[in-house]
Amino acid sequence: MNEVTDYDASAFGRLLLRHRRSARLTQAELAEASGMSVRALRDLERGRSQAAQRRSADALADAMGLTGKDREGFVAAARDGRRRAAKPGEEDLSCRLPPAVPDLLGRDAELARLREAAATGSPSGVVLSIIGHPGVGKTALAVAAAHALEDRFPDGCFALDLRGMDDQPVTSRAALDQLLRALGVPAQQIPAAGVEQQHLFRSLLAGRRVLVLLDNAADEAQVRPLLAASPGCLTLITCRRALAGLEAGRWVWLEPLATTGATGLLSTIVGADRVTAEPGAATELVTLCGNLPLAVRIAGNRLATRPHWSIAYLVAELRDVNTRLSSLAAGDLQVRSAFEMSYRRLSPAARLVFRRLAAIPGADFAGALAAVAAGMTEEDVSAYLDELVDANLVQAATAPGRYRFHDLIRIFAGERLDAEEKPADRETLAHATLEYLLGTASAAARLFYPDTLTPEPFRSRSEAAAWLDTEASNWLAAHRLAAQAGRHREVLELAHAMHWYSDGRSQQRPWHDVFTLGLVAARALGSRQDEAVMLDFVGWARYFCLADNDGGLRAHRDALRLAVEIGDRREQACALAYLAAVLMRLGRLPEALDHALRAVHLARELEFWLGQGTIRNTLGAILRACGRTAEALAVHREVLADVEARYGEANPDARRFFHSATLLNLGLDLNEAGRWQRAASTFREARSLFRQGGFRLEEAHAALNEGRARREVGQHAFAGVCLELALSAFTGVPLRWQRARTLAELSTLYVATGDTEAAHDRRHQALALCEELGTDEARALAAELSW
Repeated sequence: MNEVTDYDASAFGRLLLRHRRSARLTQAELAEASGMSVRALRDLERGRSQAAQRRSADALADAMGLTGKDREGFVAAARDGRRRAAKPGEEDLSCRLPPAVPDLLGRDAELARLREAAATGSPSGVVLSIIGHPGVGKTALAVAAAHALEDRFPDGCFALDLRGMDDQPVTSRAALDQLLRALGVPAQQIPAAGVEQQHLFRSLLAGRRVLVLLDNAADEAQVRPLLAASPGCLTLITCRRALAGLEAGRWVWLEPLATTGATGLLSTIVGADRVTAEPGAATELVTLCGNLPLAVRIAGNRLATRPHWSIAYLVAELRDVNTRLSSLAAGDLQVRSAFEMSYRRLSPAARLVFRRLAAIPGADFAGALAAVAAGMTEEDVSAYLDELVDANLVQAATAPGRYRFHDLIRIFAGERLDAEEKPADRETLAHATLEYLLGTASAAARLFYPDTLTPEPFRSRSEAAAWLDTEASNWLAAHRLAAQAGRHREVLELAHAMHWYSDGRSQQRPWHDVFTLGLVAARALGSRQDEAVMLDFVGWARYFCLADNDGGLRAHRDALRLAVEIGDRREQACALAYLAAVLMRLGRLPEALDHALRAVHLARELEFWLGQGTIRNTLGAILRACGRTAEALAVHREVLADVEARYGEANPDARRFFHSATLLNLGLDLNEAGRWQRAASTFREARSLFRQGGFRLEEAHAALNEGRARREVGQHAFAGVCLELALSAFTGVPLRWQRARTLAELSTLYVATGDTEAAHDRRHQALALCEELGTDEARALAAELSW
């Protein structure tokens, strides 16, 4: 190894060389002892680097055993060398890391991912980009990561704010100049040309372990010359854009904090006592802030500087979406300003799309809906959606091809829409968006009417169902908005269209809300016939979806009275059948049977698929409940024969659902008759058909009863599979009775198999649910379980 002369070295380099020789250490030995690289030591001793960083100087002093005045002089020489490397009048251009945020909470998983990625290594250095919304805490995480990783980079940790959101971001050349001086290159030795600066920067990094934090980057072109592209080096970048063009980059996508992390952050600002005193208000506060760290910090600062305010007071202020962003301001910290910086950097067309997307009422959206809201073709809007995603003003949702807003950014988009679009244009776009959602939802739902044989305007009913599922938040919100706007005809039309689609999806949508809006619209239009129909739909939603039997009974009685008054025999039949079903649930079997027989008599005027078959199945179920099992079997077998004879009169989806529902009834009859083996095979067939149609709840009902039948014939393993399948589907308050029944069946099964512990566990769960329910059925079931 070649040594250098004192003549060639800087003042610090000469001092380092003298102390190293006195300690009888080679460069390699000193490098190993101090954690620095041989290359870095060589550059210092030759004067190519003006001085060591503060932490590196301390490490060198320790490695050479310097104490007392020798150590003080050595550290002072390093400090003086760093100052000489700066331009005149600029004392601190060393790109030091900012202090770590003391209350960084809720980011343990992200820090762990950054540490893991930093440890992987790369021949051209590791490049990690932290990407996320404005205000999501990218800089705080990056600085915390840099401090956590500092020990791995003994040759220096540097940070630059590239001011990427400013009108004039820092140029790569200016940033390189600052980095070179931080690395100890005297100002007069820094090349003027940018390309030569890059070469010098890369050569200085060779053989060193250096971390460079590039905060608030503008784009790939700005950061590419600044990458610490050398083995053992790490570049951390924060940016609102994805920087997808970086050749060797990896990305950490930063989401808003979880609620626990957000409330924890609030506690550090306002004090844990205030949060503990108002836990519900604190949770709502961070939710209104969208769990965005910047917004939570601003809200916390407002509370901290106003100790007489309750958290609930600020929550009340933030609930108003029209003033929420204005309320999220404290001193020079403003959520709106963070969004405005990103908005200004968009292209004019992307800004237009961004603000017009605020007209979309639901949680997320696809390109087709975005095109309607923006007044563009889907092909044209696609490129601007990509720009918005890159700018992190719109997020790519979990499902491919879908997008969503952060709640606060949606409010900001609405503000820009109001400020920059003419009222007439806003009205036109809002009308087009609502019309598209209501019209498409109605058209899709009508495909599930049994007598609708072709799937137009969709390619298939599966496609229509997928649209209704994925756009549910949008068409439901559009339905509410249309009701508020007095668009009664469209509101009623959608409620009518949803009737058959809602069958088999009783727990998937708020059907009571949908049909109640339809009822209000029918009354506003003065249509008594539609009012009767909607009353029946509301009644079904009450008893079947919400387990509110009394509410369902009232609605169906109102429907029957109105149908009789206007002479609508069809709706009389439907109302009587619904009443029969509710009365059966209430245990009023004689009344239920009377209503069912009257309904069947009137239903002769109806087509089989549009009501007659369903009403006859209801009669069969009531006969079974009355103990007239043979008659019930006869009714359901006749219905099943009609299903098979009339296949061509209904679409395949309606046929499959009604076929499986009739098989389920037939299996229940067989169970009641004690014909367990035949019942089990019938339930299995029904379960298979329900599964093919995607009707998970109905499949669970079939599985519950199949499990009982399998248990009765001693097929215990098979019974357990069926019952556990049912239990997994019976969740939520409206399904507590079904869950209690399933738990009771499992308890009985485990008794039969000798698993006493599991039997007791399921029994206690069933008894707890029965106590919650408090119905006659629940009390009877609890009595059966009292062993």
